[in-house]
Amino acid sequence: MQNPKNDRNQAQPGSPEDQINIELSEEIAEGEYANLAMIAHSSSEFVIDFIRLMPGLPKAKVKARVVLTPEHAKRLLAALADNINKFESHYGPIKQVAESPTFPMNFGGTMGEA
Repeated sequence: MQNPKNDRNQAQPGSPEDQINIELSEEIAEGEYANLAMIAHSSSEFVIDFIRLMPGLPKAKVKARVVLTPEHAKRLLAALADNINKFESHYGPIKQVAESPTFPMNFGGTMGEA
């Protein structure tokens, strides 16, 4: 027999107790433009550097670095795939350049590229 008192103490999905309050500052809300991402990983984490590479400038800048656990990296991969599928269903296929991009100087080294 269930105890109704215990049932009331458990948060129901979608209830205020189940929601996360997320603060977004104005600075972060503006976002950062990146046109290159470089990914590295170890046994315990994935590091994604979001980079802005501007034509004609010899130096690219890392605009943001995100460090994820392998589990969260896999969830991000699934979420990106799901959102790309939804985007393409609504707007049509995303066109990709057939040839591999060439990177100036030391870009592309031993780190993964996205």
